[in-house]
Amino acid sequence: MNTSISNDSLNIAKSKLLEPWNITENIISNAINSMMTKNVDYADMYFQHSSQESWSLEEGIVKNGNFSISNGVGIRALSGERTAFAYSDSLSYDDIINSAKTVRTITNSGTNGSRIYVKPSKIQEVNNLYSNYSPMDSMETGQKIFLLEKIERIARKLSPNVSQVMASLSSERDIVVIAGSDGRFISDVRPLVRVSITVIAESKGRREIGRSGGGARTDLLYFSDEILTSYVKQAVNEALINLEATSAPAGEMTVVLGNGWPGILLHEAVGHGLEGDFNRKGSSIFSGRLGDKVASKDVTVIDDGTIPNRRGSLNIDDEGNITKKNILIENGVLKGYMHDIMNSNLMGVLPTGNGRRESFAHIPLPRMTNTYMLGGMSDPKEIISSVKKGLYAVNFAGGQVDITSGKFVFSASEAYIIENGKIINPVKGATIIGNGPDVMQQISMIGNDLALDSGVGVCGKDGQSIPVGVGMPTVRIEKLTVGGTG
Repeated sequence: MNTSISNDSLNIAKSKLLEPWNITENIISNAINSMMTKNVDYADMYFQHSSQESWSLEEGIVKNGNFSISNGVGIRALSGERTAFAYSDSLSYDDIINSAKTVRTITNSGTNGSRIYVKPSKIQEVNNLYSNYSPMDSMETGQKIFLLEKIERIARKLSPNVSQVMASLSSERDIVVIAGSDGRFISDVRPLVRVSITVIAESKGRREIGRSGGGARTDLLYFSDEILTSYVKQAVNEALINLEATSAPAGEMTVVLGNGWPGILLHEAVGHGLEGDFNRKGSSIFSGRLGDKVASKDVTVIDDGTIPNRRGSLNIDDEGNITKKNILIENGVLKGYMHDIMNSNLMGVLPTGNGRRESFAHIPLPRMTNTYMLGGMSDPKEIISSVKKGLYAVNFAGGQVDITSGKFVFSASEAYIIENGKIINPVKGATIIGNGPDVMQQISMIGNDLALDSGVGVCGKDGQSIPVGVGMPTVRIEKLTVGGTG
């Protein structure tokens, strides 16, 4: 077996994941070889040790603290378009071999596949995007409680209208080992931390909610006083602004999207449509359109899993392929899709480092990492001043998209009316309705203020949730339908 694994990562993987269960490379090789029947193109094993800790504050009291550890292995064999998969939350020899036998039984019932060649990962190519320490150990328990209490104090100091503060602090570390039938044997140790804040403000019998937070692949010391204060200010301001907001207007109008988190619209309305499985099956509106103009000439969209310490970044994806900076759309032209091993093989291209899974109990799928639009030449103030009448959407709550048609609906959690080039008053209840490819063509101005989100993104697909990043500059979109009650 070709060992492509760094010494530090290997030592941690051995001590936490392999050695406690007496798992050797020979056992792993035997299990993989037992699945390689004439019907199987490729087989792999995904070992995972996950430790997670969370603390939550409500009504000024830290009420909950939880810590959990889990281990398991997912075993997979590919045969053409078919996937045989089994998993076990026990890493005993018998359970590993029995899971491999289950996968072999499933694949024996199929037809011959098309032989897969996946370029093995090499140690010198592996990214080094984050440290492999345990973030849980970066603070004492008392410090974690003090951090949450500090959030409460800051929020109440900012405004007397703040009636309730809820906050949570979470940290986790995943240790993974991935072995494949092509000889790959590679590991990764992944830290992740996050703070989430919800503020309720009241005035004259009216109550509004503001939310914020952030995180990164680092330790808990990341949450400095400056960063925590910025999170709290955002949540408090959103709640206070919505206390003064009027009902959003309805109709077709010019919409300006703010920078940073509004990139979630790009993620949902365009990003999912560029994932390999949807395009291989022909179910995406972008299927078969490589080389076509799919956006305004100034639009460039990138999925980049190599940004240090970012929430959506990974040294390797969950199939052991090195993550990359993939250009999806360049100057308005569709350049590529995001691929895992199976879909890249069936489409005759190399994997892009986008094979991701929620845990060992899930199969990998082509998924995004950090997806964003590059900045342009316009000053954001110039973009606002160019709008005679329209909507300025600064923040979003949630939304949904139909991959086949590209249609989407998003709810704005912070938005304003623009009149004669000036931001007038806040509005609430605004929904943004449109079609992803159409919106990309309607972008007429792009700001020079590209920003990534603060590190809160969670992406769902086929029942799996994974951490992601989004980003964009301020953009002007000529025509979008706004749903409102005003």
